[in-house]
Amino acid sequence: MILGYTKQFLPVLAALALLVVAAPVRAQEYPQQAIHIIVPFGPGGGADLITRILADAMEKRLGKPVVVENKPGAGGIIGNEVVAKANPDGYTLGMMTAGQIIAAVTRKQVPYDTLALTPVAQVATASLLMLTRLDFPADNVKDVIALAKAEPGKYILASPGFAATQQFAGELFKQIAGIDMLDVAFGTTPEAISALLGHHADVLFETIGASLGQVRAGTLKAIAVTGKDRFPTVPDVPAAVESGLVPGFDVTTWYGIFGPPGMPAPVVERLNRTLMDSIADDKVRDRMVTGGVVVKGSSPADFGAFMAGEFKRWNDVREAAGIAQQ
Repeated sequence: MILGYTKQFLPVLAALALLVVAAPVRAQEYPQQAIHIIVPFGPGGGADLITRILADAMEKRLGKPVVVENKPGAGGIIGNEVVAKANPDGYTLGMMTAGQIIAAVTRKQVPYDTLALTPVAQVATASLLMLTRLDFPADNVKDVIALAKAEPGKYILASPGFAATQQFAGELFKQIAGIDMLDVAFGTTPEAISALLGHHADVLFETIGASLGQVRAGTLKAIAVTGKDRFPTVPDVPAAVESGLVPGFDVTTWYGIFGPPGMPAPVVERLNRTLMDSIADDKVRDRMVTGGVVVKGSSPADFGAFMAGEFKRWNDVREAAGIAQQ
């Protein structure tokens, strides 16, 4: 009886064995179809530009189309949700930035677990610029802090919007420096820059790509960069930490590729290797530097640890600033 029972299910057992054997083979043969990378912001921005550079490089190395799709909204949450709920087979990926982490910590409810997403690789980083208008009576970080301490609450710190990386860079700066400045969100980067030029604000943290033209034209002053090191595009602008007054202040916009929770490790490894090979290519690096970033790679594990650290840091900044989750 037992022998007959076993014979009856031999085809099923054989099929299961084939599935077990085939799984790693399929991972090794990845990809078999087009890969889609979701950019959770509109076309033309930094995340979109860097993603398209990477997509071109990945396509050449993987031999399959790599399609970039823009799905903007809610600070990146809408696009992230598309990735989070996709099949974890490696054919739907996303571009992650500091802004999406900040968006997650400022919301009461997010339709996915940010820290459960699959990290693939960090690919780039970039400082922000600390800017003032030309007639503002401060030429360095020390001057800005001295003015703010002399008249707490008088000076206006502009930002392009609630939960923007620029806003949180300003909040962290105030916390470390121990100063009080009035934070005003002007809606968009162009509006924030116009507010500075029009004497409606005094200080602005902004991306280098968006503000370098004004600095080179001589209409805005670059006081400092926000990363711990000087930035290659503006080598004469000191890092804020060089002042000695904001120890540990290190804020960058950064870019990395992620996927849905539960992606197979061999697929993640293949993608990571492809991305690291891509950003090691001189032509790709040159395009990314022209786009305003510095190439910075990582392993999947390191990128996951980095995202977790960013999540905690920006949530701590939010709590210290008394910014309520929306």
